[in-house]
Amino acid sequence: MGEKVVAGTFDLSDRHQYRIKLRQCLTALARLLEEQRFDRPKNLMGLEIELNLAGPDGMPRMMNAEVLERIASRDFQTELGMFNLEVNIAPHRLGGRVLDRLAEELRTGLAYAHRKANEVDAGIVMIGILPTLSRQDLVSANLSDVDRYVLLNDQIVAARGESFTLDIEGVERLTCTSSSIAPEAACTSVQLHLQVTPGKFADVWNAAQSVAAAQVAVGANAPFLFGRELWSESRPPLFLQSTDTRPPELQAQGVRPRTWFGERWISSAYELFEENLRYFPALIPLCEDEDPIGVLDAGGVPQLAELALHNGTVYRWNRPVYGIADGVPHLRVENRVLPAGPTVTDVIANAAFYYGVVRALAEEARPVWSRLPFDAAARNFDTACRYGIEARLEWPRRGRYGGTTQVAAVDLVRDELLPLAAAGLDAWGVEPADRDLYLGVIEERCRRRVNGASWQSATYHRALERGLERDAALAATTRRYCELMHTGEPVHTWPVGLPELALPLG
Repeated sequence: MGEKVVAGTFDLSDRHQYRIKLRQCLTALARLLEEQRFDRPKNLMGLEIELNLAGPDGMPRMMNAEVLERIASRDFQTELGMFNLEVNIAPHRLGGRVLDRLAEELRTGLAYAHRKANEVDAGIVMIGILPTLSRQDLVSANLSDVDRYVLLNDQIVAARGESFTLDIEGVERLTCTSSSIAPEAACTSVQLHLQVTPGKFADVWNAAQSVAAAQVAVGANAPFLFGRELWSESRPPLFLQSTDTRPPELQAQGVRPRTWFGERWISSAYELFEENLRYFPALIPLCEDEDPIGVLDAGGVPQLAELALHNGTVYRWNRPVYGIADGVPHLRVENRVLPAGPTVTDVIANAAFYYGVVRALAEEARPVWSRLPFDAAARNFDTACRYGIEARLEWPRRGRYGGTTQVAAVDLVRDELLPLAAAGLDAWGVEPADRDLYLGVIEERCRRRVNGASWQSATYHRALERGLERDAALAATTRRYCELMHTGEPVHTWPVGLPELALPLG
């Protein structure tokens, strides 16, 4: 969805023509796979982070256009809400000091963006959901003034045909309705890309699905929405409900939601693209002039623009991506599980854990997905989103007897997944000092049972205990979060609670 899209309306023939074009793209993709036209292994990874804009008072600032104008860098782009930005880090080769280089690039870029935002009384906040957002902030008038967002909103609203219902029950319960997809803008995420060969794609995707719950358990950072304390990671239920094109009747029929964990392990990348066409109607049926089969017959590389556009409107937590670089096609797994923040160190630690463990699991002789039912992996994901660092997950037993057992997420990560992540980073050729530093952050979160979500909740409750009202406690928690975020120390070291000066006298 990052491509330029021009707003417009569609007539009855547009969707029919688009469906034909999608089928041509899928046929072309199958030929590219069969003819082994894809790029050789380059061990390339990429990183995108969605960000919030907030003022010194901790409240959202609807001014991404002004901030982006001041930043004046192609690395920073608009996102769905006027209080959102996105920063894109250029692809890096996995190996050596890549983790430290990424951390330094991010620190430099975010510090610059923060200074520029300060010029208009705003600042950069890396957090899964900004705790101070209100229902009045998340309305269609506060969507970024960009054609693709306007068009996407219009088409999803039209497909649904009625207001969106948000109903999330966690520590507290939130129920409300929205006439637009604007609540989805509250979800600010980290996207981790990994370029893979077609032959390894299925193993990498299956591995990523297997550990999605563990990623969320240690990385959760979104416990609040609209003044309510919900799940440790409230982004997935919010994202699902705020983009749900299905009225209740279609949900009752079992129609799949566009925000989707999936329903089975795969054996090829083609299966995911084909499922996206088979299950999900087009939202934005814009056709290009390219004849993908003709391009292939002439020895060229087709853009498959329709396939890429459609793929961008199906919100898998691990998404397949088709791309072209230097005239050569490639495939990527885009991991969309993680929230933004809390600090650059935490983000890079989450990335190190993911890239390491996925590499190791994808190369196991008896892979975890051959021993873990897919529906167990899906349940694990929901459980981790709900309970975060305190989650208990279903995982294959060690030893000869097989089957699965329940295990605390922190024990699973410390005892089994971190050693695998270390081996995976070694296989990538990552510098041992960097490996130990960033995986050590994950280990400490597990040892102390602290992540961004648990810190936010604990600090918020301390503020309530000291006499602050709910909204004031959320604002104070957000301000304190911002202070500590900009120190750069990882979240497991943060003191819980507010400085005395932030509390009311008496």
